[in-house]
Amino acid sequence: MEQLEGRNPVLECLARGRRRVHRIWLDEGARPDDKITRILELAERAGVILARVPRARLDKMADGRVHNGIVAHADPVPSPTARQLLDTLFDAGRAPFLLLADEVSYEHNLGAILRTSLGFGVDGLVIPTRRGAEVGPVVQRVSMGAVEVVPVVREGLSSALKPIRDAGIPVVGADMGGTPLHASRLSGPLALVLGGEGKGLSPALRRKCDAVVSVPLAGKLESLNVSVAAGILMYEKRRQDGWFDTTP
Repeated sequence: MEQLEGRNPVLECLARGRRRVHRIWLDEGARPDDKITRILELAERAGVILARVPRARLDKMADGRVHNGIVAHADPVPSPTARQLLDTLFDAGRAPFLLLADEVSYEHNLGAILRTSLGFGVDGLVIPTRRGAEVGPVVQRVSMGAVEVVPVVREGLSSALKPIRDAGIPVVGADMGGTPLHASRLSGPLALVLGGEGKGLSPALRRKCDAVVSVPLAGKLESLNVSVAAGILMYEKRRQDGWFDTTP
């Protein structure tokens, strides 16, 4: 079982229907609003057990984390391998856009990357099995339900890159000293590789990239928060794909 904490994660999990929600605990003093009403409707429709409990119990269950008056237990998020994900995308006729994030240690950064990935149509996020943040309650809450949509692959990045490269998908790393983003080709199938906070790309990962790009910065700033950089990179990739072309 995985624990969901907060109204948005619980609502999105119920609404998306990718995994089963088994039980919900709701603050007995919670005032009805649109989200609570929708959660109750979906929970009843799915036959989810619901209990109204004192807020102190929710505080204890969430171990002091933000829960907004609701906690739920659900099946784990499905986690395909990189090869399985690619097979699914190719079967669907999609040009894969994958994001690989190495050693993103801060849960809020990983959650923000997932949220932005949903907004820019990323087909999957690959994170290592042994390093970096887990896709736990905080990540799922910060992602605002994106974890229910964007497939998350837990696999060593070198291992995941093998089927990606075998499929002929360009691998582009993001790091200081790379070619300016606007002068780089990012359109079409792409695997974008990010390093961890404060470390950037490891030498081993950099060698596996076909190209390395960077975000030009002013003010003698050397780098950006990894989730901010990820958002800029995703935007530029989709701009080059013609997502924002408003020509009549």
